[in-house]
Amino acid sequence: LPRPGETPAHIGGTTLFGDNVEDEWFIVYLVREITRDFPGLAARIDDNDGEFLLIEAADFLPKWLNPENSENRVFFYKGELHIIPLSETSEQDWDLSAPCPTIPQALDLLSTRSEEFLAAEPIRAAVYKRISGYPEKIQASLHRARCYLPAGIVAVLRQRPSLVAAAVQAFYLREPGDLRACRRPFTTFPAEQRVMTLVTFTQCLYAQLVQQKFVPDRRSGYTLPAPSHPQYRAYELGMKLAHGFEILCSKSSKVAPDAKRNVLSSPLWERFLRSLKEKDYFKGEMEGSAKYQELLHMAEDHFQQSVAVPEGSVEVSPGDEILTLLQTTSIDLKEFEREAACLPPEDDDSWLDITPDALDQMLKEARNESPPSTNEEEQSYDLETVAESMKAFVSKVSTHEGAEMPWSSDESHVTFDVDSFTKALDRILGADSEELDSDDLDEEEEEFDFSDGDGEGLAAGNQRQEQQESPEELVGSLRAYMDEMDRELAQTNVGKSFTTHKRGASSAEAAPAEGAGPERGAEDAELAPLDVDMNLVANLLESYSAQAGLAGPTSTLLQSMGVNLPGNTELTGPSSRAA
Repeated sequence: LPRPGETPAHIGGTTLFGDNVEDEWFIVYLVREITRDFPGLAARIDDNDGEFLLIEAADFLPKWLNPENSENRVFFYKGELHIIPLSETSEQDWDLSAPCPTIPQALDLLSTRSEEFLAAEPIRAAVYKRISGYPEKIQASLHRARCYLPAGIVAVLRQRPSLVAAAVQAFYLREPGDLRACRRPFTTFPAEQRVMTLVTFTQCLYAQLVQQKFVPDRRSGYTLPAPSHPQYRAYELGMKLAHGFEILCSKSSKVAPDAKRNVLSSPLWERFLRSLKEKDYFKGEMEGSAKYQELLHMAEDHFQQSVAVPEGSVEVSPGDEILTLLQTTSIDLKEFEREAACLPPEDDDSWLDITPDALDQMLKEARNESPPSTNEEEQSYDLETVAESMKAFVSKVSTHEGAEMPWSSDESHVTFDVDSFTKALDRILGADSEELDSDDLDEEEEEFDFSDGDGEGLAAGNQRQEQQESPEELVGSLRAYMDEMDRELAQTNVGKSFTTHKRGASSAEAAPAEGAGPERGAEDAELAPLDVDMNLVANLLESYSAQAGLAGPTSTLLQSMGVNLPGNTELTGPSSRAA
């Protein structure tokens, strides 16, 4: 037993699930069912990303829960997900500096007050949604396909169907050095004795195998028919799978042929065989009969791989297991050929192809959104909403942890308090709110005249700077600088690229400010205020159109704020749409 304060006695394990994330969630389902069937057990599970159960429910987590303090807080107990809150780990007799509870502390809380730590309903719903449908979903994730394989591989897969995963991974993750064994006639699985068979994959394994482009070496003996051949896919899959098995065997530790014989002659095997007979393992079969020999070979394989392996020894490699099975399994080529003549049909693999609409549907389901109709999309397409949501996002104060979306169109609306905005400017500039009309300051209220002549003006300016300027003078100076910058930018390509408000007839004919020269008046007449909202929306629509229906920064940003743009079904450009 462990010493007090250490992790108590437990059962643990590690699984390499590779690219098949569904395998990981199947393990979560098993762990939950174990805690349901054995109420006294508590279980926690994580992966290389950490507490991935919390990642799945990230939209519903409390603010205090983060990766730094989530360790030893998330458990399955009595078939339900529990989260130990932060306040429960701040007791007097515990280490206050420790951000996470210890395993004994967590187990003590769960055993006495588990009902208080039941995770919130949205968190549990998000996690349980990923494991819903099991165990029925297991069969739905399998795919049966025809493969043209060497008879030895067919015999091995009859005994150990799970070895197909190791073979696919060996081929899928192959390195240049692994193919050395495949650049010569295969020694373990020659291509001469091949038969058609039906192999069961997981959908992930099948996709990994079928999507790999590979041309076999001619010296291997594995030649493919023309792509138009009706059995081309079966030949190609069999060739790839045979390469995977050959790679595994080439990495074998080459156990001596008499190693199995030595193990089966030990007293431990005799006791094991005697116990099998006492429990009627052979079901009354006559010793020496075909059925008896088949059951005996299965018992020998199990004993060698499980019972006879000393504790703490290295796990048997797939290559060693394959070679052992080849030595103990009979290969009846004629029987395999008879079975090949009446194989059941293989499964349809159209699930490999996904349309853009189906992908959008999957993404919306992942975000718990119902698919809107075309009319709803058009009705929800509001340019003002696009502009206001972007303004709200830009004005949101972010932290060192990143920016947060300030609102959702389904929850609240953006409001703009003009009084608060002008008061904030008053505090910054020290001016009255009446003097701050808009972002586009009126040229008729200018107090300064920037002309070309100006030694005297500069000298006077220097004298004024020596004196303390009043708030009104500061505002006037800022307004003058901004006007001058607008005039300079208006004549450039950058300035001409923006959309401006159209001036009315009265403003266009208004005389320039008093004291301004003729050139200054012409510039002021041409200088029109920018339409900020129109420029913002036009640029967003142009970026959205450039995505061509694919994922991109504009759609991602707007959708996160609850704004959904309809598909661009028109042939016109984004600028005309914005107009």
